[in-house]
Amino acid sequence: MGLSEKEKMIAGNQLFNVYDDELVAERAAARKQVEAFNALGESDPAKSQALIRQLFGSTGDAVSVHANFRCDYGYNIYVDDDFFANYDCVMLDVAPIRIGKHCLLGPKVQLYSVNHPAEPELRRNGAMGVGKPITLGDDVWVGGGAIICPGVTLGNNVIVGAGSVVTKSFGDNVAIAGNPARVIKSIAPKSPVDD
Repeated sequence: MGLSEKEKMIAGNQLFNVYDDELVAERAAARKQVEAFNALGESDPAKSQALIRQLFGSTGDAVSVHANFRCDYGYNIYVDDDFFANYDCVMLDVAPIRIGKHCLLGPKVQLYSVNHPAEPELRRNGAMGVGKPITLGDDVWVGGGAIICPGVTLGNNVIVGAGSVVTKSFGDNVAIAGNPARVIKSIAPKSPVDD
């Protein structure tokens, strides 16, 4: 028996039917959780954090996400210790989005782990998708309004300038900016005692 549409989606780099019944139901369930989270706003931080911990695939210690937040499924988002996402972040988590320790996302940051095929008959109405995982290492700071495109991996100690569009992967200890993002300077590596 072949892979389910969900298995194809999570595996990445395989076409999957976006309107598969299981996936439609899971997006609807996640939307309810996200709407409940966003409705709380800043009124109950403990309850907000509990909702995010239920929604995400896994979380480390000290996880803070500000409303309004949007995602597709939630269970494909994995964040480590000391994670902060500012207002209006979007994580389209068709394929896994993995975020390391001590990471900061500025307001309106967007992480897209979904793509669509180039063939027009396959992408009409967004019917077919292709998941491509996103990975952010430890100590990554993504400036406000930046977009991280499908399949991107950023190493440790990377700073992404505000408004940048990151279309390819970068290694450790760099500041990147622009559209498309490129290295603008090297950053001193963190010391072993910083963790």
